[in-house]
Amino acid sequence: MKYEEAMKRLEQIVQDIEENKLDIDLVSERLKEAQELVKFCKERLYQTDQEIQKLLADQQEN
Repeated sequence: MKYEEAMKRLEQIVQDIEENKLDIDLVSERLKEAQELVKFCKERLYQTDQEIQKLLADQQEN
């Protein structure tokens, strides 16, 4: 899954919850899904930050 796809799915889940589109049984499932998506996004952002920091450090050495 790509970061953008995860963010779109998170936005859809939030919108569905805010608009009361889900019955009570689905709310719990969607919240668990959202939690996993947030974890994925955080990890992806951390990895990207680490890659950028490495590139910048390498650039400064040269």
